[in-house]
Amino acid sequence: MEPLRRWVIRHRVLVLAAWLVVTVAGVVVAPSVSSRLVPGVHTNGSAYAADTRIAAQYGGATSDPGVLVLGLPPGETVGAAAVGAQLRAVDAAITRAAPQLRLVSYASTGARALVGTGGASTIVLAYPPHDGDDMTTDQVDTLTAAAKAAVPSLSVNGTSVRALEAGNAASGGNSTVTSELVFGAVGALIVLVWVFGSLLAALPIIMALISVLTMQLLIYGLTYLMPSSSPLNPAVQYIVALLGLGLSIDYSLLVVTRWREERASGRSNDEAVRAAVERAGHSVWFSGLVASLGLFALIVVPNSVVRGIGVAGLFIPSTATLVALTLLPALLSKVGARVDWPRRRSAGAASRFWTWWAGRVIRFRVLAAVVGLGILGTLAGVAATIDIGLPTTSHLAGSGAYTDGLRALEADGFPSGTLTTVPVYLPHAADAASVASSLDSVASVRGAVAPAGIPWQQGGSAMVFVIPQHEVGTSLGGTSLADLQHTVPRGVLVGGEGAVNIDLTNSTYGAFPGLFAVVALVTFLLLARGLRSIVLPAKAVLLNIASVAASYGMLVLVFQHGFGMQTLWGARGYGSVDTLAPVLIFGFLFGVSMDYEVFILARVREGYQRTGSTGEGLVEGISRTGRLVTSAALILFLALASLSTANDITVRQIAAGLACGVLLDAVVVRMLLLPALVSLLGRLNWWMPRSAARLLRIKEEAPGPTSEQEQERTAIPIGDAG
Repeated sequence: MEPLRRWVIRHRVLVLAAWLVVTVAGVVVAPSVSSRLVPGVHTNGSAYAADTRIAAQYGGATSDPGVLVLGLPPGETVGAAAVGAQLRAVDAAITRAAPQLRLVSYASTGARALVGTGGASTIVLAYPPHDGDDMTTDQVDTLTAAAKAAVPSLSVNGTSVRALEAGNAASGGNSTVTSELVFGAVGALIVLVWVFGSLLAALPIIMALISVLTMQLLIYGLTYLMPSSSPLNPAVQYIVALLGLGLSIDYSLLVVTRWREERASGRSNDEAVRAAVERAGHSVWFSGLVASLGLFALIVVPNSVVRGIGVAGLFIPSTATLVALTLLPALLSKVGARVDWPRRRSAGAASRFWTWWAGRVIRFRVLAAVVGLGILGTLAGVAATIDIGLPTTSHLAGSGAYTDGLRALEADGFPSGTLTTVPVYLPHAADAASVASSLDSVASVRGAVAPAGIPWQQGGSAMVFVIPQHEVGTSLGGTSLADLQHTVPRGVLVGGEGAVNIDLTNSTYGAFPGLFAVVALVTFLLLARGLRSIVLPAKAVLLNIASVAASYGMLVLVFQHGFGMQTLWGARGYGSVDTLAPVLIFGFLFGVSMDYEVFILARVREGYQRTGSTGEGLVEGISRTGRLVTSAALILFLALASLSTANDITVRQIAAGLACGVLLDAVVVRMLLLPALVSLLGRLNWWMPRSAARLLRIKEEAPGPTSEQEQERTAIPIGDAG
């Protein structure tokens, strides 16, 4: 820290100029970032390979279809000649209204799988033109309107998975990165004004905005470096912007708070800057390193979304750290004293509330540990019921036209699995009829359709569409997909969104033990070296695991069971948790929550080294960092809460899970369990075997107080700490 601090102070004009250039470049580039991002998931697996082949010739046939339910007038059936003419008129009207869509209908195939109970209804399957497109509400509305206009005597209902999803996300709205960023920044500013009580509150916000612009610039550069097999997903921009905002404010808050404290103790402005970088800067650097490695470890997961976020995540804490340790000290040395006005809060005194709180927790440490572990244990128990997969239509359905379409579909004898119709790619078109016939006989399938001619037979290949009895990729998926995969002959490929999601789940959670081991081991080793202890890092890792499990429990309660969904988002529970949410929450929360652990324990260690008492060190550490940690957690919570308004289910669940996890971690783990357990462990907290110290290249320190002295100092002063 010392060489960096000296260089920054000596060349502060150069530092300010360099960051100005970077910021301007970020402003110029930021609007272009979204155009460089690629939607969809690239992963390994047979379903993804199938979708790649299908997309090359048949575009959006890889997507879940839009489904049009056509009910005939009473007494008529699809076999009547007049009805046949009407159904062909519907196809022609849809083609005129939306020529880019590809249709599979009874009028064009004569397939009985597309006919409802008693022959009194039929369905039309519609597919978007391009791979990665969805049958949106607008497209479903276009289909419905065209069919009604063509044959007014038919009852027409339209629906699709994405239309049901949109109808169940009323407040998902038209959120954008900019609007969510502004919301998070305003919330953070309110908290900072409360913390500082002066114009200094604006400084961390400025640092955060510069950090976010720098991160956007880095993402733009990464889009040219990432291989085509693993492009950056649009979710990266959301996550980097909001998480970057929160982390950068956290780090700046720590440095500025320490700077004010040093000035209040009588140091000059330059001396206070030096002391802040020397002491708080070390915590920021260490926290940024741990968080960066925790996020970067996501690259072990073999799919493009998680890997892209892992690569981009490497720059989130590291950029925030660089800004906090270079630009911020330069600004503090230049204008810090002038903007610290009107200073409505005392900068140097320890918080009376947090001093009292630390004393009470230490006095009732057993009770505090039981309560904290009880909260985490209960939520972890809820997490054990997690159901990872796509949301079922029964959970997406609420009210409105698209739900009416689903109800009409089921009333006519079609299974809800129709909305997840499975595309099957045949390299030889001549085999289409025989393959469709064999798939038609599978018990878990309603039927198979082999449409002839363009657009479903091209370049010698052909498509067959299979209507499963169950919704593929959801918890109600049954054996439909597995039965299809075992029935098709060699060389025939089974794809579709549900199949890809199953492959994605298997590959993601197959890699999860490796991700967990890498993150836990690296975190332990870094903390052991930084804290000069074996016990504290082990405790920190175990508490982090408990904190992540508890955040999973909140995710299950809210998104799987629907508690609070209507109030918060105007939607019903999804009945499941998104495939990517748990693994990304683990990577983010495990790394980010270490900030608070390092902030608190670094200050506790300062007190311990000065007094020789773990108890007195705890009181000093909590009283000096309690407001800082809770304020930082609240800021990060607000940033993530704003991100949870995104109209993307995956982003929404990740943001909400992280927001809950951050608050749980700061309040229950760091402010309750941490002081309780550190107090219970006493002198054992600082145990470091000589062999481990040599391995980690840690220099030996002077011996601390004896265990008797430790017990006296913990028992007597702490009781009076309030």
